Amino acid sequence: MKKTVLFVSSALMFLVACKDTTKFSISGTLKNANPSHKVYLFGMNDTSMKALDSTNISEKGEFKFTHSNPVADFYRISNGVVDYIVIAKNGDEVKLDADVKDTEQNYTVKGGEEADKMAEFNKLKLKYQDKLTEINNEFKKRLEAEPTKREALMEELSPVYTKAMNELNQAIALFANQNNKSLVSFYAISMINPMGNDKILVEYADNVDESLKQNPMVKSFVERTQKLKAVQIGQIAPDFTIPGLDGKAIKLSDFKGKYVLLDFWASWCAPCRMENPNVVKAYNSFKNRNFTVLGISLDKDKAAWEKAIKDDKLTWAHAGELKDFESNVAQLYRIEAIPSSFLLDPQGKIIARDLRGEELDKFLDKNLPKS
Repeated sequence: MKKTVLFVSSALMFLVACKDTTKFSISGTLKNANPSHKVYLFGMNDTSMKALDSTNISEKGEFKFTHSNPVADFYRISNGVVDYIVIAKNGDEVKLDADVKDTEQNYTVKGGEEADKMAEFNKLKLKYQDKLTEINNEFKKRLEAEPTKREALMEELSPVYTKAMNELNQAIALFANQNNKSLVSFYAISMINPMGNDKILVEYADNVDESLKQNPMVKSFVERTQKLKAVQIGQIAPDFTIPGLDGKAIKLSDFKGKYVLLDFWASWCAPCRMENPNVVKAYNSFKNRNFTVLGISLDKDKAAWEKAIKDDKLTWAHAGELKDFESNVAQLYRIEAIPSSFLLDPQGKIIARDLRGEELDKFLDKNLPKS
């Protein structure tokens, strides 16, 4: 019996020793794929966007690639219609299975530590995505039955959808921070919409393991995210000088001593124009309580900008560089979407962000000195 055990152990050791650790393989099956289509392997860090390799797909949808990389990295498998992300390094034998007709583009991966971690994350994500799909299907079904009640249905289901999306974001953040030594954590955090989730992204960037920062994509993310820290709640707002509507320079530091709403907007931005009446209301309600607004336009067309100010009755100070999102101030404040706003206290500290409608009124009424 002991000899048998010894023989089996020796055989296993022989198999491990014979495993090629100078390359990795990615193979799999793409169900319902067109056999006339090729499958391509792309490197996610390759800026040339050229495929690393390509292969014909079999009648059964099977394919296989071999490649070499001593460190774990992202790869994209594409049949020209659907893309799938995997992580691999030398020694891994990754297996991918998917159905190209799956509208949710779900897939399974296994083989290798990172592949197994990816499978764990995909399972977690699917759990929450099913809830979002359920809400979306309910909306479509009820809208089809009552097409005239779109606005009422939106009002009813939007908060439910938002709650489910927030739960997904929190679950992703928890997974990413608990697995911050795995490249899958970066894949996970990349799925979070940056708009309104700065805190989550900054926390991950602060906690991600140093070993992952060798990856160009992770390194770039961390560098970008570090700049977000300067415009988080509790930080002193970065000072700037910007041309006013009349061409004269306006300095943010000139507004010290007042509560200031930095309002990033543009005449062409429909959500901004819809929000303007709320800002007008807040300005008129609280301008006698040491509050003002500095509108920062991302317009390129000065005439359209001036007309919007007049049409919307925006009677506070206005400034802009006529450079769209390439504005120096927009980049300083990491503006990626508008409307976007920062509320500063008299010392220039950011005390709130992106307050809308009644939220802005309530916050100002609670925090501003009584007149």
